[in-house]
Amino acid sequence: MTVQQRRPPAHRWLGAAATLAILGAVAVAVTPTTATATARTPLPTPAQGQAPAGSHRDAVQRSLDELVRADGFPAVLASVRGRDGRVRHYTAGVADLRTRAKVPTDGYVRIGSNTKTYLAVVVLQLVGEGRIELDESVETYLPGLVRGDGVDGRRITVRQLLQHTSGLPNYTALLPETYETIRHRYVQPRELLDLGLSQKATDEPGETFSYSNTGYVVAGLLVEKVTGRPVREEITNRIIRPLGLRHTYFPNVGDQEVRRPHPKGYHQDRPEQPLTDVTVMDPSMGWAAGQMVATPSDLNRFFVALLDGDLLAPEQLRQMRDTVDAPGPLPNSRYGLGLQSTPMSCGGLSWGHGGNIFGYSTVNAATDDGRAVTIAATRLPTDLAEVEHLLAALDTALCG
Repeated sequence: MTVQQRRPPAHRWLGAAATLAILGAVAVAVTPTTATATARTPLPTPAQGQAPAGSHRDAVQRSLDELVRADGFPAVLASVRGRDGRVRHYTAGVADLRTRAKVPTDGYVRIGSNTKTYLAVVVLQLVGEGRIELDESVETYLPGLVRGDGVDGRRITVRQLLQHTSGLPNYTALLPETYETIRHRYVQPRELLDLGLSQKATDEPGETFSYSNTGYVVAGLLVEKVTGRPVREEITNRIIRPLGLRHTYFPNVGDQEVRRPHPKGYHQDRPEQPLTDVTVMDPSMGWAAGQMVATPSDLNRFFVALLDGDLLAPEQLRQMRDTVDAPGPLPNSRYGLGLQSTPMSCGGLSWGHGGNIFGYSTVNAATDDGRAVTIAATRLPTDLAEVEHLLAALDTALCG
């Protein structure tokens, strides 16, 4: 892949090649100095929400309507699961800016870095089977592969890959500034790794949290080496099929479509540019770090099942929830092994991940008492304020 070897401007760290840590797709923590007010694309009129009347339900709907009205997201859709297991769906905006079509209830969206949690589950299942050791070096499984400026796979552990403490530089920092140049380009996982390794290590292994999509590419390659099967197949056979997630999938090589029904995803390289429909794209630039597609309700079902212990043995789930400080825009956020914990305004912790990929942004979390919320927007956030608004809507749905 031909790339420009230079640091991207601030807006790209917010809304394109790398995205905010709290949304699960970032190379660096965003500070208020990099978040600036920008011109907005003309706003769609909020569509009628799908939730019935009620104070909490009305509050959730209002928060989604405001994301469309004030922030200019073309569409927002949400699925909210209560403690009692009851599920409610919400929509706002329009699915298609040209036709003004209604947003499909619980439609398919690209879930970006939520893919990391699925991959981490597969790795931890292999740990439980005795086929991988969390504190063994990457070199044990992928000899000679991970080498670079300050990077040595003999000094990086599997745990550090999953916890973003490996020091591996983020390949997304070097993606081309104009997305259209790679939108339909198939990228092999080794190309992503080579792109990451062309940069200097961010730190010594185990020293600090530094979000790295490259680390999850290495974890994906490790899974394929240990199992002898594609990551896509392992996630499907170990998670998607056993849980009956009929609306979740890892796109196959060459699959650029999103299954129907779905709202269209939009992108702009710069906030002042018009939005472009990027629904059809090759998601291979995300691979094991961010390629999957799901509906909001299926994503909630996955996280609830994970916290309920349906996917991992108690020891592996404990390891997954063993967290380190994850500096970012949300205070007191911490990161385990492919799983992030965040304090809620109503008390207690929520567990989730979130994910951004061109055209779609998701924030999501679940709790130990069975609550779960996923909110998906059909454009990447362009500044810190928009991220905060998405997270506030998530908290409203969890705590209302």
